[in-house]
Amino acid sequence: MKKRSKASALAGLLIIGLGTVIVPLDTSVNIAFPDITSSFGVPIAAIQWVVVCYVLTNASLMLVFGKLGDLFGHKRIFLTGLAISACAFLACATAPAYHWLLLARVSQGIGAALVLSCGPAMATSLFPENRRTRALGAYTMMFGIGSAVGPSLGGFMVEAWGWEAVFWFRLPICLAALAALPWLHNEQGERRTGGFDLSGALLLALGLGALMFALNRLQHDTAYGLIIAALGAGALITFVWREVRAEEPIIPLAVFRRLDFSVLNIFNSLVMLVGFAPYLLVPYFLVRATDYSLAASGLILATSALGQAVAAPVGGWLLSWRPWAGPFALLGSVLVALATLVIGTWDLGAGIWTMAMPMFVQGIGLGLFQVCILDVVTKRLDVRDRGVAGSLAQVSRTIGVVLGATCLSLIFAYLRENTGGSGPDEMAAFLAAFSQTFFIAGVGLLLCLGLTLVRPRIWFN
Repeated sequence: MKKRSKASALAGLLIIGLGTVIVPLDTSVNIAFPDITSSFGVPIAAIQWVVVCYVLTNASLMLVFGKLGDLFGHKRIFLTGLAISACAFLACATAPAYHWLLLARVSQGIGAALVLSCGPAMATSLFPENRRTRALGAYTMMFGIGSAVGPSLGGFMVEAWGWEAVFWFRLPICLAALAALPWLHNEQGERRTGGFDLSGALLLALGLGALMFALNRLQHDTAYGLIIAALGAGALITFVWREVRAEEPIIPLAVFRRLDFSVLNIFNSLVMLVGFAPYLLVPYFLVRATDYSLAASGLILATSALGQAVAAPVGGWLLSWRPWAGPFALLGSVLVALATLVIGTWDLGAGIWTMAMPMFVQGIGLGLFQVCILDVVTKRLDVRDRGVAGSLAQVSRTIGVVLGATCLSLIFAYLRENTGGSGPDEMAAFLAAFSQTFFIAGVGLLLCLGLTLVRPRIWFN
């Protein structure tokens, strides 16, 4: 298949990036949580549903939409996602009541799943196969830029115009991508043929959604969470049983027989679990243990995403020069673990550079690992399964974020409660729990990596 000129391919990549960036810019919503709860008069605990409705919908449907893209065209699915996202942003910004906002967030999750499921496939289709990793690096870089810009931009807009602004400002970006997309002559090549396994898709969506919802519920109602988890596990087991017998499976499960492929996908979740620790706990450290302004705190938090944006294109270039996805992924994992341990050493005297540097290094590790996992899944799966491949990397990443939000919160709360105090002792208890949580996360990841080195071929294949 003849590829277009380099300039045309780069222009197409920018269009894809413009449409994709609306998803990582959702980090701007977090800064709007206090204004949302006060505007609708709901308790602080209820704000979790703004996240749950979006993330569960997004993650549970992404693989299904990736398969639809492989069957019916990645550009068509991407365009549909942008159109639904535009309607969802409008619905979120104009929601007259809290339950309408939550419903709109479900719609936004559907749009995000459609966009993310086919974004990597579209990016790689613009370039020759020998430049695939560079395309993936550029795609990951644009994702990191959106994540870095979101919180600081969101803080400014909420202060100036209220919480609705974090949805309004993405609407013109979405519409601009929609307007530009027809000019993108996406070259998907040969598509998958055959029917779509609707029953399998429903089982997959139900299983993933139930398991992630169970993780959320476990910290509030253990018995209820376990019941939901059992239902989700049952749905996924039934899905696997069905897929191994299907003529046209949603996911080609045979590829998971390769130990290195399975382990790298598992580590995608583990690395994101540990990598989520700063996003979860560092904001509390900045508020309680420092006197930095909101703007300075936002910049410190953004350094991790900035590291991802810097590392992603470099990682893509390295992989095109030396296709060592396993060793580079191992390096990225080690950087995440070591940076996590350093963050755990912060105390009341920590300066901006003391905090920014390990956050930046952690972002470099995350960005490098993300490019490697995208390279592995797109290389190991058939070129006709690029939608499923990109979705698989995104889903395992999201599972890690959900696990991190749940497990790290529980660990921190337990440590904080068991070292509790009042007055000066309260700050000491907070710092102790903060340090110990990061120590557990960092050492835990290093131990998991050490166990895999019993079979070095997992990383050095």
